[in-house]
Amino acid sequence: MSILDQEITKDYAIYNADCVEVVKNLPDNSIGFSVFSPPFSSLYVYSNSDRDMGNSRDDKEFFEHFQFLVKELYRVIKPGRSVSFHCMNLPTTKSQHGHIGIRDFRGDMIRSFEKEGFIYHSEVVIWKDPVIAMQRTKALGLLHRTIRNNSAMARQGIPDYLVTMRKPGEDDDPITNTHESFPVELWQKIASPVWMDIDQSNTLQFRHARDNDDERHIAPLQLDVIERAVMLWSKKGDTVLSPFLGIGSEGYQSVKMDRKFIGAELKPSYFEVARQNMKRAIQEKAQMSLF
Repeated sequence: MSILDQEITKDYAIYNADCVEVVKNLPDNSIGFSVFSPPFSSLYVYSNSDRDMGNSRDDKEFFEHFQFLVKELYRVIKPGRSVSFHCMNLPTTKSQHGHIGIRDFRGDMIRSFEKEGFIYHSEVVIWKDPVIAMQRTKALGLLHRTIRNNSAMARQGIPDYLVTMRKPGEDDDPITNTHESFPVELWQKIASPVWMDIDQSNTLQFRHARDNDDERHIAPLQLDVIERAVMLWSKKGDTVLSPFLGIGSEGYQSVKMDRKFIGAELKPSYFEVARQNMKRAIQEKAQMSLF
């Protein structure tokens, strides 16, 4: 395995390396839960590496590469346990696709996991403010002038999804909770198929942004989302995996919740920020234990 850098402690192991190579070296049935935000096909450029799945020319090439990871995820996840991925459907453009519309990236992701044997277990829609999306993307379908000029081209905003895929089999170490640790009121909130209360700004980028834009993950996953997923689909002491570590959001939250963590990140600048965020998680966890 080609590792550019790494940091290994009793609580976590993070690698500046290709995620497929990292996961290939993990033991069978060793991961209690995996949660991550993958590259959104060819929507963003994350790095100039040929190994970066985000540098795919199109969706077909992306999923050819991504399938190698899904196959390894199926091998390392414990039977009866799950993988949760954050995604959104993606806009099409006239220049690249010949038309303006939306492509079913979420569905393609689900089918890539089903192809390896995962069961489509659950999903939740994460509400996003269409005004903020309009200001950020200037999407034709969200502009108010489109209502005046040609309302047939108007559309709703594109939400985020947290999709969960379960590996078949019996879990020999089931996740159990008490009424005190998981009260009914909390379960009713998490069980909702639409999460309207996610704070879009509650990310590591927001809380610990760097001056250098190159060291800011384009779309770090909200800590609220990670917390709910880790709370529901893992238990204390489990090992949580993120093959797309980014700036360390999943690791930061998992370690603070008394899980072990393994993460892989290809881009050195992101890895360095993740390293600092993992150290911060350990410090904050220690401070919490004092009280």
